[in-house]
Formats: sequence, structure tokens, C-alpha cells
Amino acid sequence: KDPSRFCAFRVVKFRRTGESSRSEEDGISGEHEVQIEGVRTELEPVELGDGAAVPKEFANPTDDTFMVEDAVEAIGFGKFQWKLSVITGLAWANAMEMMILSILAPQLHCEWRLPSWQVALLTSVVFVGMMSSSTLWGNISDQYGRKTGLKISVLWTLYYGILSGFAPIYSWILVLRGLVGFGIGGVPQSVTLYAEFLPMKARAKCILLIEVFWALGTVFEVLLAVVVMPTLGWRWLLILSALPLLLFAGLCFWLPESARYDVLSGNQEKALATLKRIATENGAPMPLGKLVVSRQEDRGKMRDLFTPHFRWTTLLLWFIWFSNAFSYYGLVLLTTELFQAGDVCSISSRRQEVKAKCSLSCEYLTEEDYTDLLWTTLSEFPGVLVTLWIIDRIGRKKTMALSFLVFSFCSLLLFLCVGRNVLTVLLFIARAFISGGFQAAYVYTPEVYPTATRALGLGSCSGMARVGALITPFIAQVMLESSVYLTLLVYSGCCLLAALASCFLPIETKGRGLQESSHKEWGQEMVGRGSHSPGESQE
Repeated sequence: KDPSRFCAFRVVKFRRTGESSRSEEDGISGEHEVQIEGVRTELEPVELGDGAAVPKEFANPTDDTFMVEDAVEAIGFGKFQWKLSVITGLAWANAMEMMILSILAPQLHCEWRLPSWQVALLTSVVFVGMMSSSTLWGNISDQYGRKTGLKISVLWTLYYGILSGFAPIYSWILVLRGLVGFGIGGVPQSVTLYAEFLPMKARAKCILLIEVFWALGTVFEVLLAVVVMPTLGWRWLLILSALPLLLFAGLCFWLPESARYDVLSGNQEKALATLKRIATENGAPMPLGKLVVSRQEDRGKMRDLFTPHFRWTTLLLWFIWFSNAFSYYGLVLLTTELFQAGDVCSISSRRQEVKAKCSLSCEYLTEEDYTDLLWTTLSEFPGVLVTLWIIDRIGRKKTMALSFLVFSFCSLLLFLCVGRNVLTVLLFIARAFISGGFQAAYVYTPEVYPTATRALGLGSCSGMARVGALITPFIAQVMLESSVYLTLLVYSGCCLLAALASCFLPIETKGRGLQESSHKEWGQEMVGRGSHSPGESQE
């Protein structure tokens, strides 16, 4: 036969993704070439647009089995993911329960004549609840399912959030807000559930976009306070602040369990039904073949975060999350102090005036105070946009490092006795980038851990973040009384170290599929034509 008479066959190139770029299996059975009728056909890469579905004729052409990762990539992004974005975003809008702390504290200080330490304790108890529960919620989500853990934590937060509006005395509201914090510690599991339904190319953008719900929650809380506080009071503000969680509770029946979790726990039929449901809603074909059931393994075990492969990653991520929360909430506290003083150089004289006042003296929040709160919260949106633009260009690790470096640089510039306008710009930029770094960490963390420990990994990191949030008032308020320059130096130095930690993370997750299991069972990912020739490998 004349080989020249053969038709040209388009062959899709698949690569089995490994646990890291240094995986021992990278060069073994990674890429395959197809021999047809004695003619050696070169592998041709196929380029897909962001979120585009894999054509049916290319869905698993060389195998009669597929994994959840293959199905998610083949189905692509569609109507199902849009619905999921809104519902998980409602859970993420629990930022209202955090933002209310800056409004509730001065109100109770005046109405109940609370000393300063009791006002500070009202804020700290929320972070104590979050810190103590984050790992627990992660363990529940790994053991009993992402949907289960998320629903229980949201309903818990909703119940005690509304109940705290009826607190008759200080001790009651202290306990109830602590229980609210305990529930909030599980809300980040919405990111775990959400990420496991997203195709690779859309994952970073989508996770960042649901972070917009956090920013919307903070803005809505300030606007709600402007309307409710002068007329109905703080009790109604607490009750109405639970509105997004109430909407989530009404819609959560639609949420499916993660197909990745179902496969890992041995529920193959349930996982397949979920994937078929997604394909139907998106109007996309399912991959050809049979769904592979991953090897069942123990889930939600803390020791799995410290295996040789993940030990260094876990320790570095814990410090990165600690630094994010330490710097983010520290800047929120410093903003009030700096705005009221005018600039850094005026803080010392202002502190002396404050010490002369009675500890029970109080001032209600004014309309100007609410305006300042609104402007500072708006800086969250530029942070999302900047992170959204760079995270798929330079990678997750470099995005986090850049965010920490910019925050550190802006903190050092605050040493200068600048005017209020320049001060506002520096604080705005610093908060935008530190919130952007936080968002990048929320993208990276679910991507780097396998399904068996993904929720626990995110939960433990979130717990370390609450440790940073607990410590930061002692720096931003107590140390500030002694030396404003030392305070700024602490925040700047911490973020410099966090930037280094980001660079030393051993795994870059940009362009990689989610790891199904700790036993190196990975999905398949398309190799795009953009920057790689057919013969090149891709990290």
C-alpha cells in the first residue's frame, strides 16, 4: 500500500499530570504516540478556549476509561457552574458577619458602657471560634462530604447569628458571637466544593470571582448599617446580616456532593449521576468509556498533610496564611488609627490625649465614619481585578509573592509624614494587594492537596490564619502605643518573609489538574498550542 494515500488523522495529545514538576513518573508512560497502518503520526496539540468543552470525538480517544478530572475537563464550564458560583458565593458573603464587628463594637461600648478590654474581647472571641473549628470542619468535609460540612457550618452560623440579636447582656452576646465564629470557620469549605467542579482553565478565575462576594458582603454590611443603625438599632442589624446565609439555606438543596469525593469514598454510581447531571445542564457530552473508581483511602487524617511530599508545602502554607490574616486585619485596625491621627507622625501626640480620657468615654459612629469604612472596603475590588489579571500569567506562587512585596513596600512608605490624601492612596494599595494575596492563597491551597486531604488542608490553613488575626491586635493597638515605626516594621518584615515562603513552595499549580488521590492517580489535561510545540513537555 502507498502510505501517501492515507488520510491525515488528527490525534490529541494527553499528558498524565504528576504530583509535582519533579515527579519520578514524568518520563514514564507520560505521552503516547499512535502508530496507524505503519505510518507514524505525530501528536498534534489541540488548543481550547477558556472553559471550552472537549469535542466528543476527542474525549478519551485512546482509552476506554476516564476519571472525574477527564469528565470535568470534557464537560467544561457552563450553566451548572454559574448556578454553583452564585450559591457558594452566598455562603462566602459571610464577610458581613466579620464586618459587623467594626460596627457593633463602638455601639455596645456606648450603649452598655463597656470598658475597652471587653470591647476588644468581643472581637477576639469570634477569631477564637474560627481558629478552633477550621480544622474540625475540614475533617468533617473530608470524612462525610463537602456538601455536608458546608451545610452544617452555614446553618450553625445562621442560627447563632440571628440568636445573638436577642442577647440580653454582655456575657450572652460574647458566647453567641463565639459560636458564630465557630460556624464561620467552616464556610471556606465552599471553595473546596466549588473548585472540585471547575475545569482547569477556568478554576483560578472562578475562585477569584466568588471572592467578589466577600467584598460585596462587606460593602452591603456598611450600607445596611447606615440605614438600620439610626432607626432599628444594632439588634436588627445582627438579624438582617444573616440574610445571605438564609438565602443559601433555602437554595442548598440544589447543591450536589462533589463527584471527586464520591469516587474517592467508593460511591461510583452517585459520582457518575452527578457528572451526567452537569453534562445535561451544560449541554455537553460525557467522556466515552467507564468511570474509574479511585483507590479508597483514609480521608481527613492530619498526618497526611505531613507526608514527605507535602510536609514542606504544608508548613510554608501555614506561614503564608498566618501572614495574610496577620497583615490584612492589622491594616484594618491601623487604618482607623491613622485616619483619626492624620498621619504617622501625629499618632504619638494623639495617644497621649487618649490616655487622659476615661476608659468608659465613647463616641458613636458618624456618617463620616461610615463613609471612610465604605471607601476602605471598596479596595477589595481592585485587589480581585489585579489578582485575576496576573494569576494565570505569572502563576500562583509569584502572585502571592508579589502581593506580599507590594504590601511590605507600602508599609515602609508609611514611615513618611505624608498628607491624608497620600496616606489614603497608600492604605488603599496595601489593602488591595494583601486581599489579593489572600485570594491567591484560596486558589492555590485547594489545587495543591489531593482530594483525600483537600478540605483538611484548606481548613488547617484557615485555622492558622485565625491565629494571625488573634495576634495582630496586640501589634496594631498595643505595640502602636509604644512605637508606630516598630509596628510598621513588624508588618513589613512579616510580609517579606511570606514573599520568600511563597517563592520556596515546591509545587506550582498553574495549568495542572486537581490530584484525585495521594496514590498518584491523576486526571488528564490537554496540552495547548499556545506556548509549547508538540515535542515539548509542560509543567
